[in-house]
Formats: sequence, C-alpha cells, structure tokens
Amino acid sequence: MRSGAGLLERSHLGRLLLTGADRRAYLQGLLTNDIEALTPGTGCYAALLNARGRMISDMRVLELGNAVLLDVPAALAEAVRAHLDRFVFSEDVQVRDVTGERAELGLYGPAAATVASTVLHPTIDLSSLPFYGSAVVRHGDHDVLVVGSDEPGVTGFDFIVEAAAVSSLADALRAAGAVDVGREAANAVRVEAGRPRFGEDMDEETIPLEAGIEDRAISRTKGCYVGQEVIVRVLDRGQGRVARHLVGLELTSSVEAGAAIAAGDRDIGKITSVARSPALERWIALGYVHRDHASEGTAVTVAGTPASVRRLPFVE
Repeated sequence: MRSGAGLLERSHLGRLLLTGADRRAYLQGLLTNDIEALTPGTGCYAALLNARGRMISDMRVLELGNAVLLDVPAALAEAVRAHLDRFVFSEDVQVRDVTGERAELGLYGPAAATVASTVLHPTIDLSSLPFYGSAVVRHGDHDVLVVGSDEPGVTGFDFIVEAAAVSSLADALRAAGAVDVGREAANAVRVEAGRPRFGEDMDEETIPLEAGIEDRAISRTKGCYVGQEVIVRVLDRGQGRVARHLVGLELTSSVEAGAAIAAGDRDIGKITSVARSPALERWIALGYVHRDHASEGTAVTVAGTPASVRRLPFVE
C-alpha cells in the first residue's frame, strides 16, 4: 500500500442507492456536508447525526447523475436505510439497500493508477481522478464505478461492480500486479494515517468534532441539517472546545482496544484502535483523551505502561 498497489476487499461497507428528483435536496437536510452542491461524478464525505449532534453513521456520498450512492458501515446499512426512509414524506426519493447487488474492491498505493489502467483501459487519466470523484468504465461485460479514494490512509481507487463480477475483476487486478493486503496491514496503514472508523473509533455517542473529522465531513456554509445546532454551538460559541479528542498514542508495548488511558492516578480516556506500525517500527494507537491532555508529547500511561500523545497523522 505504500510502495506498490495493495488490493483490499471492502466487505465492511454496505451500499444504499437513492433515486428520484429530490434526492440531493432531501439529503441536504439530513447530512452534515453540502450535498446539493454535488454534480454528476463528484462526491463527499458526510455524517448523519441525531438531534443531539451525535453520530448515527458516517458515509461517502457519490452523485452518479441519475442516483446517489452511499457507502455506509455494513452493520448499519439496514438501520440507515430505515432511518432515511422514515423522513421521506412528499419528496420524490426512493431509498434502496443494494449491498447484496454490488461489491467493492479497493486498490491503493503509488502503482494503483498504473495497475487499474492496465485492467480497465479507461478513456480518462485515472491518476487525475480527485478524491470522491467517480467515473464509469468497462471490464468485460460489466460497468465498474471507479472512485478516487484515500479512505484507508493512502491514495488509490475503489471499484464498485456487480457482485457477480467482483471475483474476475480482482483476479485481473492481481494479474496486473496488485497484491492482496491482509486486515492487519490495512489496519496499520489506517492507524498511521489517523483515520477513525465508525464502529471502532466512532460510535453513536461521538460528536464529529471529537473525532477530528469536521474538515472532511462538515460544511460551514450550507443550510440547516439535523444536529446542526449542537455543532454550531460548539464551533461558534465554544471555540470548538469539546470534552475529549481523538489523538494518536505512541506505545511501549501492545495493548488491547478499550484499554484505559491515565494521567497519574486519573483515568482520562481509552484506546480505540491499535497497530504495529511498519513505517515507525513501533506500536501505535488511536484513542480519546480529555482535552486537557491532548497536546503533543503529553506523557500518559496505557494499561499501566508508559505512552505519549502524538499529533495525527503519524505518517503523512
């Protein structure tokens, strides 16, 4: 993933398809980012909040020209679909779970564009495809939606294709030089990049500002959305101060997710993700700490062993 082209099965994601003329205007009132500004072939990262400003889910939003495709955590796909469906009243919007119909692969690293172009023969320069930008190309008899992505912490592409065609596409990418990446290696790159994942580093009690995703997920210029009042109050009246922050931690030994972080005899947070970093040759982690202990270099203990707070990302 850092020196070639790493291939990942993105089975942790589900997919929802929204059709109808009002799809973007409808999502505009529910999601944190500016969905109405999207044009065909563009996309963004966003969060779905409740009225308390807590996250229901994060997601990638892709405007395809005739529909909007949402990537959401697979475990939440049906719940998010039902939530969105409940808010449809007179709007021309249909929400459908297409997780079982479409599969997704990821190809990341400096050789990703070369490998993908060898297999897909696109009419566009894939290396110029922006993050969240998308294009439809052909592989055999099937359309493949190619999406510019840096979601796992390195740049590359995601390929969304009919489920029946995903195996042949994966085989073709391997034949062109892609190398399968295991879960441990993919997690290491993600933690090195400081990218929180919903279900591990974010949950239904997380405010986006705590997780540090506001620059990617929140528009400060769009109209109202559910949960906006809480976000605006924290940003504008509270100068962005939240009780806890997601930080990096440099460890002296391996620990388990959920391990307590302490400053002296005071518990100040907990670990959410742990990885052995090949780039740094040490154990690193993501975790939440009280805002008074979130500064670079702060000495803490994790499960009783020394550790220190580090600014994210660990690796650019």
